[in-house]
Amino acid sequence: MTQDSGRLIGLDIARSAALLGMAAFHLVFDLQMFGLLPYGTTLHPVFYWHARIVAGSFLFLAGASLWLAHGAGLRWPAFWRRWGKLVAAAALVSAGTYAALPEYFVYFGILHCIAVCSLIGLAVLRLPVPVIALGGTAVMAASYLLPSPAFNAPLLRFLGLATEPALTVDFEPLFPWVGPFLLGLAAAKLADQLGALRWLARPDTAGLRRLAWPGRHSLVIYLLHQPLLIGLIYAGLFLSTRLP
Repeated sequence: MTQDSGRLIGLDIARSAALLGMAAFHLVFDLQMFGLLPYGTTLHPVFYWHARIVAGSFLFLAGASLWLAHGAGLRWPAFWRRWGKLVAAAALVSAGTYAALPEYFVYFGILHCIAVCSLIGLAVLRLPVPVIALGGTAVMAASYLLPSPAFNAPLLRFLGLATEPALTVDFEPLFPWVGPFLLGLAAAKLADQLGALRWLARPDTAGLRRLAWPGRHSLVIYLLHQPLLIGLIYAGLFLSTRLP
Protein backbone atom coordinates (compact mmCIF):
# COMPACT_ATOMS: atom_id res chain seq x y z
CA MET A 1 0.00 0.00 0.00
CA THR A 2 1.05 3.58 -0.41
CA GLN A 3 3.15 4.78 2.47
CA ASP A 4 1.32 8.04 2.96
CA SER A 5 -2.32 6.99 2.85
CA GLY A 6 -2.62 3.24 3.22
CA ARG A 7 -4.21 3.02 -0.23
CA LEU A 8 -3.25 0.80 -3.16
CA ILE A 9 -1.91 3.19 -5.76
CA GLY A 10 -2.53 0.72 -8.59
CA LEU A 11 -6.23 0.58 -7.74
CA ASP A 12 -6.48 4.37 -7.63
CA ILE A 13 -4.80 4.63 -11.05
CA ALA A 14 -7.30 2.10 -12.40
CA ARG A 15 -10.12 4.30 -11.07
CA SER A 16 -8.52 7.32 -12.73
CA ALA A 17 -8.50 5.46 -16.05
CA ALA A 18 -12.18 4.54 -15.60
CA LEU A 19 -13.01 8.18 -14.84
CA LEU A 20 -11.23 9.26 -18.02
CA GLY A 21 -13.22 6.73 -20.03
CA MET A 22 -16.44 7.93 -18.41
CA ALA A 23 -15.68 11.59 -19.14
CA ALA A 24 -14.83 10.76 -22.77
CA PHE A 25 -18.15 8.96 -23.27
CA HIS A 26 -20.16 11.70 -21.60
CA LEU A 27 -18.43 14.36 -23.70
CA VAL A 28 -19.60 12.55 -26.83
CA PHE A 29 -23.08 12.18 -25.31
CA ASP A 30 -23.24 15.89 -24.46
CA LEU A 31 -22.03 16.97 -27.90
CA GLN A 32 -24.74 14.76 -29.35
CA MET A 33 -27.33 16.29 -27.02
CA PHE A 34 -26.36 19.79 -28.20
CA GLY A 35 -26.62 18.75 -31.83
CA LEU A 36 -22.87 19.05 -32.40
CA LEU A 37 -22.65 15.34 -33.25
CA PRO A 38 -25.21 13.29 -35.20
CA TYR A 39 -28.08 11.82 -33.17
CA GLY A 40 -27.37 8.19 -32.36
CA THR A 41 -23.59 8.58 -32.22
CA THR A 42 -23.45 6.94 -28.79
CA LEU A 43 -25.39 3.96 -30.16
CA HIS A 44 -22.52 3.08 -32.46
CA PRO A 45 -20.98 -0.25 -31.38
CA VAL A 46 -17.72 1.47 -30.39
CA PHE A 47 -19.45 3.81 -27.94
CA TYR A 48 -22.01 1.18 -26.89
CA TRP A 49 -19.27 -1.16 -25.71
CA HIS A 50 -17.13 1.69 -24.45
CA ALA A 51 -19.89 2.67 -22.01
CA ARG A 52 -20.36 -0.90 -20.81
CA ILE A 53 -16.64 -1.52 -20.33
CA VAL A 54 -16.37 1.68 -18.28
CA ALA A 55 -19.42 0.79 -16.14
CA GLY A 56 -18.13 -2.74 -15.64
CA SER A 57 -14.73 -1.36 -14.62
CA PHE A 58 -16.27 0.89 -11.96
CA LEU A 59 -18.29 -1.98 -10.52
CA PHE A 60 -15.35 -4.40 -10.63
CA LEU A 61 -13.21 -1.87 -8.77
CA ALA A 62 -16.01 -1.21 -6.26
CA GLY A 63 -16.17 -4.93 -5.52
CA ALA A 64 -12.40 -5.12 -5.11
CA SER A 65 -12.49 -2.09 -2.80
CA LEU A 66 -15.09 -3.73 -0.58
CA TRP A 67 -12.73 -6.62 0.11
CA LEU A 68 -9.73 -4.35 0.61
CA ALA A 69 -11.65 -2.24 3.12
CA HIS A 70 -13.38 -5.01 5.04
CA GLY A 71 -11.74 -8.32 4.16
CA ALA A 72 -9.68 -8.33 7.34
CA GLY A 73 -12.77 -7.55 9.41
CA LEU A 74 -15.91 -5.51 8.96
CA ARG A 75 -15.45 -1.91 10.02
CA TRP A 76 -19.10 -0.95 10.37
CA PRO A 77 -18.71 2.81 11.01
CA ALA A 78 -16.48 3.20 7.94
CA PHE A 79 -18.82 1.07 5.82
CA TRP A 80 -21.95 3.04 6.74
CA ARG A 81 -20.18 6.38 6.25
CA ARG A 82 -19.14 5.37 2.75
CA TRP A 83 -22.52 3.84 2.00
CA GLY A 84 -24.32 6.95 3.22
CA LYS A 85 -22.22 9.11 0.91
CA LEU A 86 -23.07 6.82 -2.01
CA VAL A 87 -26.79 6.98 -1.27
CA ALA A 88 -26.70 10.76 -0.88
CA ALA A 89 -24.77 11.14 -4.14
CA ALA A 90 -27.21 8.81 -5.93
CA ALA A 91 -30.14 10.86 -4.63
CA LEU A 92 -28.43 14.04 -5.83
CA VAL A 93 -28.00 12.55 -9.31
CA SER A 94 -31.67 11.53 -9.37
CA ALA A 95 -32.81 14.99 -8.26
CA GLY A 96 -30.51 16.80 -10.66
CA THR A 97 -31.45 14.76 -13.69
CA TYR A 98 -35.15 14.98 -12.78
CA ALA A 99 -34.86 18.77 -12.75
CA ALA A 100 -33.01 18.85 -16.07
CA LEU A 101 -34.53 15.88 -17.93
CA PRO A 102 -37.68 14.72 -16.11
CA GLU A 103 -38.62 12.19 -18.82
CA TYR A 104 -35.18 10.55 -18.72
CA PHE A 105 -34.07 11.08 -15.12
CA VAL A 106 -31.72 8.61 -13.44
CA TYR A 107 -33.60 6.43 -10.96
CA PHE A 108 -31.17 3.50 -10.85
CA GLY A 109 -27.83 4.59 -12.21
CA ILE A 110 -24.35 3.38 -11.41
CA LEU A 111 -24.22 4.97 -7.94
CA HIS A 112 -27.55 3.39 -6.99
CA CYS A 113 -26.25 0.08 -8.28
CA ILE A 114 -22.97 0.29 -6.35
CA ALA A 115 -24.88 1.10 -3.16
CA VAL A 116 -27.08 -2.00 -3.50
CA CYS A 117 -24.15 -4.15 -4.65
CA SER A 118 -22.23 -3.12 -1.52
CA LEU A 119 -24.96 -4.62 0.66
CA ILE A 120 -25.00 -7.78 -1.45
CA GLY A 121 -21.21 -7.92 -1.20
CA LEU A 122 -21.37 -7.88 2.59
CA ALA A 123 -23.67 -10.90 2.50
CA VAL A 124 -21.18 -12.96 0.46
CA LEU A 125 -17.91 -11.53 1.79
CA ARG A 126 -16.91 -14.70 3.66
CA LEU A 127 -17.88 -17.18 0.97
CA PRO A 128 -15.08 -19.03 -0.87
CA VAL A 129 -13.60 -17.25 -3.90
CA PRO A 130 -14.94 -19.79 -6.44
CA VAL A 131 -18.48 -19.41 -5.06
CA ILE A 132 -18.35 -15.61 -5.28
CA ALA A 133 -16.92 -15.74 -8.81
CA LEU A 134 -19.51 -18.30 -9.88
CA GLY A 135 -22.25 -16.11 -8.45
CA GLY A 136 -21.01 -13.11 -10.43
CA THR A 137 -20.85 -15.13 -13.63
CA ALA A 138 -24.33 -16.56 -13.01
CA VAL A 139 -25.82 -13.09 -12.54
CA MET A 140 -24.37 -11.93 -15.84
CA ALA A 141 -25.67 -15.01 -17.63
CA ALA A 142 -29.07 -14.70 -15.97
CA SER A 143 -29.55 -11.24 -17.49
CA TYR A 144 -29.88 -12.99 -20.85
CA LEU A 145 -31.97 -15.92 -19.60
CA LEU A 146 -34.52 -14.47 -17.18
CA PRO A 147 -38.06 -14.15 -18.58
CA SER A 148 -38.49 -10.56 -19.75
CA PRO A 149 -42.26 -10.07 -19.16
CA ALA A 150 -42.06 -11.29 -15.56
CA PHE A 151 -38.85 -9.46 -14.73
CA ASN A 152 -39.41 -6.00 -16.19
CA ALA A 153 -42.48 -4.73 -14.35
CA PRO A 154 -42.40 -0.92 -13.93
CA LEU A 155 -42.06 -1.01 -10.14
CA LEU A 156 -39.26 -3.58 -10.28
CA ARG A 157 -37.29 -1.33 -12.61
CA PHE A 158 -37.06 1.28 -9.86
CA LEU A 159 -35.39 -1.38 -7.71
CA GLY A 160 -32.87 -2.17 -10.40
CA LEU A 161 -34.60 -5.45 -11.26
CA ALA A 162 -34.80 -5.37 -15.03
CA THR A 163 -33.16 -6.98 -18.03
CA GLU A 164 -34.28 -4.58 -20.77
CA PRO A 165 -33.14 -1.01 -21.58
CA ALA A 166 -34.98 1.88 -19.96
CA LEU A 167 -35.81 5.45 -21.00
CA THR A 168 -33.23 7.09 -18.76
CA VAL A 169 -29.83 8.62 -19.37
CA ASP A 170 -28.18 6.09 -17.04
CA PHE A 171 -29.58 2.69 -16.12
CA GLU A 172 -27.40 0.06 -14.44
CA PRO A 173 -29.77 -2.69 -13.23
CA LEU A 174 -28.65 -5.40 -10.84
CA PHE A 175 -28.75 -7.90 -13.70
CA PRO A 176 -26.06 -8.01 -15.09
CA TRP A 177 -24.15 -5.38 -13.07
CA VAL A 178 -23.93 -7.26 -9.77
CA GLY A 179 -21.81 -9.65 -11.84
CA PRO A 180 -18.68 -7.50 -12.31
CA PHE A 181 -18.98 -6.29 -8.71
CA LEU A 182 -18.82 -9.86 -7.39
CA LEU A 183 -16.01 -10.73 -9.81
CA GLY A 184 -14.02 -7.76 -8.50
CA LEU A 185 -14.66 -8.88 -4.94
CA ALA A 186 -13.54 -12.43 -5.79
CA ALA A 187 -10.43 -11.19 -7.62
CA ALA A 188 -9.32 -8.99 -4.70
CA LYS A 189 -9.96 -11.78 -2.19
CA LEU A 190 -7.95 -14.24 -4.30
CA ALA A 191 -5.11 -11.74 -4.76
CA ASP A 192 -5.07 -11.18 -1.00
CA GLN A 193 -4.91 -14.90 -0.32
CA LEU A 194 -2.02 -15.26 -2.78
CA GLY A 195 -0.17 -12.29 -1.31
CA ALA A 196 -0.32 -10.44 -4.62
CA LEU A 197 -1.93 -7.21 -3.44
CA ARG A 198 1.46 -5.72 -2.60
CA TRP A 199 2.18 -5.40 -6.32
CA LEU A 200 -0.62 -2.85 -6.61
CA ALA A 201 1.30 -0.61 -4.23
CA ARG A 202 4.46 -0.47 -6.37
CA PRO A 203 6.09 1.69 -7.47
CA ASP A 204 4.85 4.59 -5.38
CA THR A 205 6.35 7.63 -7.12
CA ALA A 206 5.34 11.28 -7.27
CA GLY A 207 4.28 10.93 -10.91
CA LEU A 208 2.09 7.91 -10.22
CA ARG A 209 0.54 9.63 -7.21
CA ARG A 210 -0.56 12.44 -9.54
CA LEU A 211 -2.14 9.87 -11.85
CA ALA A 212 -3.84 8.27 -8.84
CA TRP A 213 -5.25 11.56 -7.51
CA PRO A 214 -8.51 11.48 -9.54
CA GLY A 215 -9.10 7.88 -8.47
CA ARG A 216 -8.80 8.89 -4.82
CA HIS A 217 -11.59 11.44 -5.31
CA SER A 218 -13.73 9.47 -7.74
CA LEU A 219 -17.12 10.23 -6.15
CA VAL A 220 -16.61 14.00 -6.20
CA ILE A 221 -15.30 13.89 -9.77
CA TYR A 222 -18.25 11.74 -10.83
CA LEU A 223 -20.69 14.31 -9.45
CA LEU A 224 -18.91 17.34 -10.92
CA HIS A 225 -17.74 16.18 -14.33
CA GLN A 226 -21.06 16.49 -16.18
CA PRO A 227 -21.88 20.03 -15.00
CA LEU A 228 -18.32 21.01 -15.95
CA LEU A 229 -18.52 19.42 -19.39
CA ILE A 230 -21.91 20.96 -20.13
CA GLY A 231 -20.67 24.33 -18.86
CA LEU A 232 -17.65 24.15 -21.17
CA ILE A 233 -19.86 23.33 -24.14
CA TYR A 234 -22.18 26.22 -23.29
CA ALA A 235 -19.18 28.52 -23.00
CA GLY A 236 -17.81 27.31 -26.32
CA LEU A 237 -21.13 27.88 -28.07
CA PHE A 238 -21.46 31.33 -26.50
CA LEU A 239 -17.97 32.36 -27.56
CA SER A 240 -18.53 31.04 -31.08
CA THR A 241 -21.45 33.46 -31.49
CA ARG A 242 -19.35 36.39 -30.27
CA LEU A 243 -16.22 35.83 -32.30
CA PRO A 244 -15.95 37.54 -35.67
